[in-house]
Amino acid sequence: MSEPVVESMAEVRRHLADVIDRARRDDTPTIITRRGRSEAVLVDIDEYRRLRAAADQLEDDWLNRLADEAESEGTDGSVSLEEMAAVLRAAP
Repeated sequence: MSEPVVESMAEVRRHLADVIDRARRDDTPTIITRRGRSEAVLVDIDEYRRLRAAADQLEDDWLNRLADEAESEGTDGSVSLEEMAAVLRAAP
């Protein structure tokens, strides 16, 4: 993946097709700013899917480690993996 390009929302609006092509063809993300603050990133859909899958796998691994640790400590006061995942996903 190439270094990201930083552009304002107004710039991106003027040439959105080019920004999408750059993400897809050149594997270059675009950081979109509004009033000088980073607001979003436009990346190729395949890169997004890869990042999403990696994040999901990391979350699953972490939850499994927590469950294994809790199981090794005993069952008093424990909750199911599903309950733990629901609480963690609801947290901001």
